[in-house]
Amino acid sequence: MASVCFKIGPPRLVGVELEWLLHQPSAPEVPPDPAVLVTALGPHTPTTLDPSSSALPLPAGSAVTVEPGGQIELASPPLPDLGGLLQTVRADADALHHLLADQGLQPQLRATDPVRPAVRILDVPRYRAMEQAFDRLGPHGRSAMCSTAAVQVCVDAGENGDVAERWAAVHAFGPVLLAAFANSPLLHGRPTGWKSSRWACWQRADPSRTVPPRISEVETEDPATAWARRVLSSPLLLVRREGAWEVPSGVTFADWVNGALPVPPTTADLDYHVSTLFPPVRPHGHLEVRYVDAQPGRRWALPVAVIAALLSDTVVTGKAREACEPAEGRWTEAAQLGLADQPLAQAAATLFELACDRLTALGAPRWVADDLADMTERQVLRGLCPADTAVDVSADRLVGDLAPDLAENSTRQPAPPEGETS
Repeated sequence: MASVCFKIGPPRLVGVELEWLLHQPSAPEVPPDPAVLVTALGPHTPTTLDPSSSALPLPAGSAVTVEPGGQIELASPPLPDLGGLLQTVRADADALHHLLADQGLQPQLRATDPVRPAVRILDVPRYRAMEQAFDRLGPHGRSAMCSTAAVQVCVDAGENGDVAERWAAVHAFGPVLLAAFANSPLLHGRPTGWKSSRWACWQRADPSRTVPPRISEVETEDPATAWARRVLSSPLLLVRREGAWEVPSGVTFADWVNGALPVPPTTADLDYHVSTLFPPVRPHGHLEVRYVDAQPGRRWALPVAVIAALLSDTVVTGKAREACEPAEGRWTEAAQLGLADQPLAQAAATLFELACDRLTALGAPRWVADDLADMTERQVLRGLCPADTAVDVSADRLVGDLAPDLAENSTRQPAPPEGETS
């Protein structure tokens, strides 16, 4: 775990994975058609959709994948400067969306599907097995797999003396940035009462592999050991086998090591097991920050800029962590209330102002600095998040007026996501 999940080195690189739910504006209730996706993506089609595809990267180097419900994902190359990354991803995102638009597909502006039920369109062994495992626990796994989208920011773990600090910092920022970027108040045709229904789905899909770590596992001098304990104690989601993949019930990886299954695990099995854990931050050689909802339009760049800025200077990181202390552990409040929660709102104001002050030094493009300043002024300092704000679908941007149905809903007791009874 230490050598593979926490690779040590100077914190130079930053990357991002962007997910978008897709729909046809003329038929928003119809799920994406795999054949239409293949036609749209052409040589960039992932092999999970077309095994014969060359799966070429987009012009600026980003890879394309497709998630179980037809969500499209762009994975950037890791780059050494924030400005270069944001310009690269913007170019590739524009190219990708033009390809999709030619086939009548547009990205949703929310991070959960506001209309359709959860339908898996990608028929590969991994997702068949995941669906079977999640279905044992309830309906939320299908929603999480097929009806959600995120912005995942990837940063280096850092040098040996800095890993624990960076690990603790990205977790400390978590509830605050989850609240500030919450953008999924609707799911399967109804308001849920959660500002981030995406978070609610994933937390209820399989808590053993999705819930945030305990504070003692975050504020530790040895995060690799704490992570290794979690990996060993987590149940197996699936076991890869020729022909049919197995979905064992109640068997942890430690049980497997100790002989619970007929064939002992290999290091490749361990690597794959790690890929089936979905906590808010997953060490993957680098640190993969997974707690941010997908954002409307080009605002996917803002969580990337904020996290990169807060980690770019040890003094700034220290100030940001201090600001987050009153909001420690407020993950559920963040997902339910967004910045209507006062401790989260106060911490967010400090974090966004710190990030705004750092962007020039990091070489961020002017449009990113302007968008972050606008979000800070119009939303964060007013205790609002994207879930509180209407979106103009035709202009692909935030309108700025509080949507009446969401404002009314924010005063209600949060309803469980689709499929769960109160």
